[in-house]
Amino acid sequence: MVTKVPPRPVAPRRRPRPPRLRRLLLAAGVAATALAVPPAAAQAAPPAADDPKAGGTTLTLAVSQSVDSLSPFLAQKLVSTTVHRLAYEYLVNYDAKDATPIPGFATAWKSSPDKLTWTYSIRTDSKWSDGKPATAEDAAWTFTTMMTDENAATANGSFTSNFKKVTAPDPRTLVIELKKPQATMTALDVPIVPKHVWEKVGDFSTFNNDKQFPIVGNGPFVITDYKVDQYIKLKPNKGFWRGAPKFDELVLKYYKDGDAAVAALQKGEVSFVPNLTPAQAAALKSAKNIKVNDAPGRRFFALATNPGARAKDGKTFGNGHKALLDPAVRKALFLAVDRTTIVDKVFQGHAVEGEGYIPPRFGQYFWKPAAGQRLGYDPAKAALLLDRAGYRKNADGKRVGKDGRPLDFRILCHATDPNDKAVGKYLQEWWGALGIGLKVECLDNVGDPWTKGDYDLAFDGWSVNPDPDYVLSIHTCGTLPATPKDTGATDNFICDPRFDALYARQSAEYDAAKRADLVKEMQSRLYDTGYMNVMAYPNALEAYRTDQIASLTTMPEAAGNLWGQDGYWSWWSAVPASTTAGAEGSEAGSSTTLWLVLGPAALVLVAVGVWAGVRRRATADDRE
Repeated sequence: MVTKVPPRPVAPRRRPRPPRLRRLLLAAGVAATALAVPPAAAQAAPPAADDPKAGGTTLTLAVSQSVDSLSPFLAQKLVSTTVHRLAYEYLVNYDAKDATPIPGFATAWKSSPDKLTWTYSIRTDSKWSDGKPATAEDAAWTFTTMMTDENAATANGSFTSNFKKVTAPDPRTLVIELKKPQATMTALDVPIVPKHVWEKVGDFSTFNNDKQFPIVGNGPFVITDYKVDQYIKLKPNKGFWRGAPKFDELVLKYYKDGDAAVAALQKGEVSFVPNLTPAQAAALKSAKNIKVNDAPGRRFFALATNPGARAKDGKTFGNGHKALLDPAVRKALFLAVDRTTIVDKVFQGHAVEGEGYIPPRFGQYFWKPAAGQRLGYDPAKAALLLDRAGYRKNADGKRVGKDGRPLDFRILCHATDPNDKAVGKYLQEWWGALGIGLKVECLDNVGDPWTKGDYDLAFDGWSVNPDPDYVLSIHTCGTLPATPKDTGATDNFICDPRFDALYARQSAEYDAAKRADLVKEMQSRLYDTGYMNVMAYPNALEAYRTDQIASLTTMPEAAGNLWGQDGYWSWWSAVPASTTAGAEGSEAGSSTTLWLVLGPAALVLVAVGVWAGVRRRATADDRE
């Protein structure tokens, strides 16, 4: 989606979310209210790993997540949205240094005094890869299509649900009229597509954009080939306004098994591997020509509870355990999860204990439960809570409800994720001591049972964007499927009027501090309902070959990640090692970063020039 973020992420991106969900930048010169400072090193890119077959340098990334769609209107998984970041421009980008908004397809933006009309200046130097000019009409068509076709709104409809009208008065001006103020107008994470290509699509629900190559885009890369669960190939867009990437080809190669991906890295068959386990990272730290990146994560690792799958038409579906509708049961499960052990034993210290929905990396929105609100590890209290709620142990030591049904739950687990499996074993132990049974169902595709509501619990997680609106929106009533036969954009079928009311308030709040307070209230509400138990914020553990990649940009620049960034900085900025081989004082694996200093940005009109810049964000993981 979320990238569904996340989208997600978005961490892998480990995004253990259903495929229907989504989710889940830098380098521009600026005049007027923003000042661009050229980076210390904007030198010509060095070619690194030579590929004799391709006749040039190839940057190969190992990925484990299957692509849900190459259509920007449908794609929600992290690997898919990452590819779209590379192939299409968004209106506004994120600075690789600190994720503040910077120019993308739009060079400037401003809002009307009543905050209901936003005007964007569209750059003059952006072209589609087929040579046609990219204009405001393309952006207007993209957004209008999402507003008028529910299938086109599948992945990113939350961004346009409040749009009243979108027009392009001229090729360089985009005007968006809103129904009410919307705080995310500099964080519209929507790929802009070429109207002259996409207006020929008949059914957006079935068009996956994966039959004809190359795929027309205006980002730094062009998608040239794709084979399901094998690879995605991209070439540099030579006409990209920020400058073409330095590698001659970018390949995302699919590995179902993480150990196989690490082995390929060690052999030099791939250049980069994300989502390492702590054991893999430890083993690679001493390997020759390999650098391990261990950065604070932008994702969370959570336990999601089926709240009773339902559609907007009021009909329920799925086979979730009814006992989980009882807040006492959900709270008891919370109390019987030892987050400290998960961080220490499963993540081996490469994570932070989970609390709120937004990771601590996003300090403005990070929330911690108050002392009296926090549900720490307390199995004795959990047992007492279950007793009082009528779930007592029978002669066999099993907890049963008043209806006589035992508390035997199922949890959806990603077959490719060792963290899911490891935490699953701990949950079986902790909950088993309470008399609760747990079956860990590890599947290659958790999306099918998830969308059908055929689960009790699931390992969930999203990579969070700099603006948290999207990962919050997936828990609103409006994202439920229209009918049980539809999909919707919901993460976990949560529909809580109090949460929705807070979401509506934050989405219309332009005061940053007040909005942050509302976002924290939303997290508090999610925490108290017990449907989402955030257990940890995993670090981004990833590694790359320094004899293939001389330098690239993390996001944020200081201790940031490489995979799943909020932009294209990492792979757009990557410098082949062969270009720098022998250069005096150069060190493979160092981070060469272009930087940009912006003045007060949010609602001011920004005029922009052109610079070559940095790379993308870094933490999302590679799971569903």
